[in-house]
Amino acid sequence: MGNTHWNMVMICGLLCITVTVVAALPGQKIDWESISAALPVGQDAASKASRKKLFRKFDANGNGVVSLAEADYGIHQFLSGITDAKRAIAQAFTVARNSVASKRGKTGDEYVELREFRLFLLSLRQYFEYHVAFSRVDANGDGRIDVQEFTDAQAMLKIWVGDIEPDEEFEKVDLNGGSMILFNEFCVWATEKNLDVEDDDDFEMKL
Repeated sequence: MGNTHWNMVMICGLLCITVTVVAALPGQKIDWESISAALPVGQDAASKASRKKLFRKFDANGNGVVSLAEADYGIHQFLSGITDAKRAIAQAFTVARNSVASKRGKTGDEYVELREFRLFLLSLRQYFEYHVAFSRVDANGDGRIDVQEFTDAQAMLKIWVGDIEPDEEFEKVDLNGGSMILFNEFCVWATEKNLDVEDDDDFEMKL
């Protein structure tokens, strides 16, 4: 992906904030322990209090819900280590916002509420791991994995999911038959295979 930058503009009332994020370099070491420690996902009183406090930080306009833009901004402001992961953030957001029927009606289901925030953080950690794995296989950084990249990554994939036959497995992952693996397709496959990146801290997603 190279050492790229992207800017995000978030509007809160009349306040316009621009955030510049440096994309992670290919092969850059991920501090999994620090990332996991920064996510207050426990069920104890201290974790619940920390989670509520973090939710309020994410809820920039104070309306009691977190939008995708607020989640994106909040992660880069308050959760260090999770960089260049817009795909992972979007996946985690979708899982969480659809997890509980909103008391606000259909409009509320477009946002993450406090009672969904723990699942969002758990999902974020999981999908960030999938994002890292996807990026390592996506050698040219174009956001898609072709069959050659998938085959070339066989040694890594074996460590993460066990033995596979690259050509056959590629067809299973490529759900839409487009001859390219997209991130959402990769996530479905990674979940089914219980993919585990070798250098992470074996964070457990306990609901």
